[in-house]
Amino acid sequence: MATKSQTAKTPEGTLLETRVIVKKGYDELLQRGFGRLLEKMLELSPVEALYLVAKERLKVKSGKKGMAFNALLEHGSATDSRLHVKYVVYSDMRDRGLLVKTGFKFGCDFRVYQRGVSLKKGPKSPEEHTKWVVFTVPEDYACSFQELSRAVRLAHSIRAKMLWAVVDNESNVTYYSIMRSTL
Repeated sequence: MATKSQTAKTPEGTLLETRVIVKKGYDELLQRGFGRLLEKMLELSPVEALYLVAKERLKVKSGKKGMAFNALLEHGSATDSRLHVKYVVYSDMRDRGLLVKTGFKFGCDFRVYQRGVSLKKGPKSPEEHTKWVVFTVPEDYACSFQELSRAVRLAHSIRAKMLWAVVDNESNVTYYSIMRSTL
C-alpha cells in the first residue's frame, strides 16, 4: 500500500480515447521503460496504464474524475475486446522483470527484451534487440496453421523468438514457443 508521501508524488495521467498522457513527473516511468516520449509528455498504452494503476504508480483522470482500475479496464475493453487478456500477459512479464513494449509495428501484441536491457535508438548489440514477440490469446482461441506460420516467420525475420501466451479462465498464463525448423 502506498504511503501518503508516495501518493503525493504519484504521477497523474489524463485519459484521451485509447491512451493515457502524463505531462509531469514521468521521468521514473520513462526510465523504467514505460510509454513513449512525445513532445515533453509521456504516452502510455492502455495495458501500461492499467499495470501502473494496479501497482499504485499512476493515477488516471478522465476529465476531472479519477478512474480506478476497473473503470479504466472497462473503458479500454470497449475498443479492445482482448484488453484483459493482454493486461494479464503484460503484468506477468513485467512482474518477471522483463521490459515489455507494444508490438503494433511488428504485427504482434508485445515485443519483449531480456532483463537489464534499456531501449535505445541506433545501432544495438545482439542482447539489446527484441528477444521475443508475443501473441496473447484466451484459452478457447482457435487458429489456423497459416496464422501460426505467419507469427513464426515474423519473429524469425527480426531474429526474435515467437511466444504464444495463452491465458486461461483463472488468468494464469502459459507460454508456448514455436520455432521454425530447417531440416
